[in-house]
Order: sequence, then C-alpha cells, then structure tokens
Amino acid sequence: MACYLQQRAHAWQGELLKALTGASPAKGLDVVYRHTAQWATGTPRRCAFVNAWAEIGASDHEAADFIRAEKAWMLALFTQIASGDQNTGTLLHLLYEGAQVSASIQGDPKVFTQACAASQELLVRRSPSEQGPHR
Repeated sequence: MACYLQQRAHAWQGELLKALTGASPAKGLDVVYRHTAQWATGTPRRCAFVNAWAEIGASDHEAADFIRAEKAWMLALFTQIASGDQNTGTLLHLLYEGAQVSASIQGDPKVFTQACAASQELLVRRSPSEQGPHR
C-alpha cells in the first residue's frame, strides 16, 4: 500500500505542477479542481489517500506517513495559491479535502465544481488587495 501511495503521489503531483505552470491563483484553483475531478471520475473509489486512511486509520502503518505527506503537500500548494497566506491556504485545503470525501461518499464529481466556486469566493474575499488597510 505504501509503495502504491508513493507512486500515486508522485504521478499526481508531477501532473498537477505541470498543469499549474504560469497559472494565476484563481486559475490555479480551477486547474486543481479540474484535475481532481478528472482523476476522481477515472477511479471508482475516488481519492486513494482518503481510502487508505479509512483502512489503516491513525496507526503506525508505513502508509500513514505517505498519506500525511500528500496532505501536507496539498496544504502547501493551497498556501502558495493563497499567496503565502497560511490561514487562507488552510481554509482552501479544508474545502478541497471536504470535496474529496463528499465525492467519494456521494459518487458525484460535481462537488468539485461547488468546492472550486467556494474556494474562488474565499480567495477573492481574503485577497489583501480586497481587504483594504488594517485598523
């Protein structure tokens, strides 16, 4: 399982980084969710990392480290999309992970479109240029 997850993470991250090259933050969110929806529709059980965690839980299984590393990588990616704002990156990541679980349970990839729209709205609302001066 650990080897499979490592290979899956490598393939996913490489493909996603290639697709994100030169993308603005708003476009980056579209790219992430579009790619996620494509991967989800090609895999009946959806996210391999969510499924693996459901199987092994918070155990000392060697796959747990790969699952945590993949989730940390996605958090870092969303923080980068949020122009380094850790709080916004965390919220974007939570929306994404919620969509992953919902798509797995509901079997409906349209949740990625909904989560992307919510993420776009959050990004606009949290944008420093949109917030004005701090008081």
